[in-house]
Amino acid sequence: MAQVAVLGAGAWGTAIACALAPRHAVTLWARDAAQAERLRAERENARYLPGIALPDSLAIESDLARAVQFAGDDLLVIATPTGALRETLRALAPLAPRAAIVWLCKGFERESGKLAHQIVADELGAARLPDAAGPLSGPSFAEEVARGLPTALTVAGGAAFCEAVTRAFHGGALRIYSTDDRIGVEVGGAVKNVMAIATGIADALGLGNNARAALITRGLAEITRLGVALGARAETFMGLTGVGDLILTCTGELSRNRKVGLMLGRGLPLAQALAELGHVAEGVWSAPAVAARAAQADVEMPLTQAVCAVLDGRLAPRAALEQLLARDPKREGVR
Repeated sequence: MAQVAVLGAGAWGTAIACALAPRHAVTLWARDAAQAERLRAERENARYLPGIALPDSLAIESDLARAVQFAGDDLLVIATPTGALRETLRALAPLAPRAAIVWLCKGFERESGKLAHQIVADELGAARLPDAAGPLSGPSFAEEVARGLPTALTVAGGAAFCEAVTRAFHGGALRIYSTDDRIGVEVGGAVKNVMAIATGIADALGLGNNARAALITRGLAEITRLGVALGARAETFMGLTGVGDLILTCTGELSRNRKVGLMLGRGLPLAQALAELGHVAEGVWSAPAVAARAAQADVEMPLTQAVCAVLDGRLAPRAALEQLLARDPKREGVR
């Protein structure tokens, strides 16, 4: 049994806490004290994960220092969106956490264009990597994890770190794989959200299953090109955090990013789509950073560019599609 503190009481943090609580001593940290009190009183996260009962053994905490102290030398799980990762790490830094750190977010930081491990290095020091910190990612909807449905994830980092995280997470309905390709895991998890917006738009426009399959396939090519340019291995994108997560996010009814694409394709303005979603859709905030990193690396990403054009209002969804269809024919190949 490990001492685990999950930092972030959104849907994903709550789901992971629920999945780990039967086998470990788990504390779920909520930044807002009022939210923490509601979770304690109702034993349900009605806002982010309605209908899921919190395990009786799951402790709820609103004091970050106490949550870090609870984890001790074992495990901290950061379950905030990418946009809140740096702020959370800055709050952690003076507490000098001794525990291994795992993060669950899937995105590029909007302002800097950095991946999560680069943000961790900025705020906690590069010495944390790769032996004491790394991402955990893969095809996973929070609701299904919380309900105990089978889910496979990949942890990335050094061998000892991966072994420790696997010991903590592997069991029950969770199956954990490991890799040392941290960049590949993070790029796959981040860029698939952008592709899910594209497939949602295509589905809303009634373009059919053929078009969806083409978008997913060419989306995988874009993800792989960018990942390899940033230092990842191409084979990583044929695994859980590449094609696995891409297929789930582009086709699953629970996908937030696909829902945003569906609403945009039906003519809703972005602000209204996000308000109706009521959750963070990482692809919306990551898309401009993905496009910028691709431009810096001289990587062609036409689907990403089209999504950015729709998100910032330069093109209507159908016009973006017509622009893609008007591109010159190419030889197929991910490179």
